[in-house]
Amino acid sequence: MGRKSVVIDNPPAVTDGLPSIEAMTEASSQLALLEAQRESTVRAVATLHGYQLPADSTDPDLIQRDIAANMRRTIESMIEVGRGLLVLKKACDHGQFVARLAVLNFDPRAAQRYMQVVRKFSNASTSTHLLKAANTQSKLLEMLVLDDEQIEELELTGQTGELKLDDVATMSVKELRAALRELRADAEAKDAVLDDAQKKLRALQMQAHKKKLEAPTPDEVEAKKVLAMQDAANMASALIGGALRQAIEAMRAYDEENGVSNAAVMSGFIARIEDATDALRVNFALPRLKDDADDPFGELPDDFLEKQGLVMPTPNAAR
Repeated sequence: MGRKSVVIDNPPAVTDGLPSIEAMTEASSQLALLEAQRESTVRAVATLHGYQLPADSTDPDLIQRDIAANMRRTIESMIEVGRGLLVLKKACDHGQFVARLAVLNFDPRAAQRYMQVVRKFSNASTSTHLLKAANTQSKLLEMLVLDDEQIEELELTGQTGELKLDDVATMSVKELRAALRELRADAEAKDAVLDDAQKKLRALQMQAHKKKLEAPTPDEVEAKKVLAMQDAANMASALIGGALRQAIEAMRAYDEENGVSNAAVMSGFIARIEDATDALRVNFALPRLKDDADDPFGELPDDFLEKQGLVMPTPNAAR
């Protein structure tokens, strides 16, 4: 007799509780992308700081062992250790760098100084003579107080402030520390003087600006009004003595050439100008000045025009 087939209602899905193949593939792709990005960043940092990756690998374990091998008491080793620390920091996941420093028995604060040494002194164009003069790690660490401009000046000219590169080589660590302290004090004093000068300049600029915003005095208003009248009078005089005179001369040349006379026409145009000036006198009740007028400008103080730097036109003879 044959076996009876057993039918199981709603058999459990094999994939229950497990991610789908598509999700696993996507996660794997994302992980690979992150690893590729981190490796690219680590290699870029190594190239930037001149660090030779051990076995050309970005593995944090190999970098850590390479740092341990370079932890000797020489400046060259110090810089190599600093370079390695910079690269290791990039190679580590967040929070792992300090743990690896503990494995190396490396104080985090000291590690920061090693990395700072690399940033300041490992540049090939500004390090050879300076590193040779410093000679020891202790001196090089003391010189971290120098700013980039002082380091460049010291390397290129052999001196920054009162500190000479030749003296650095012969100084003890204590003497170098004192010299650097004095150099820093001089720089701070110079900055203080410059800052004080800038403050005074800003104060003067603010006073000048404030003065511009203040209401002008009556004398200043009067001077501006007189200047405006002078500009208008000069413009009118220029037109009469220039354009109108040229037009009259051209008309007279025409008259002589053709035996005619347009004197009445020319006089008529001049009369129009005289009428305009007469109208101004009437409208504003201005007196006609005489040839012998001692004070052609009325009630103005004797030295007003001179103080304002004005050059007023000489009044015309009375008609």
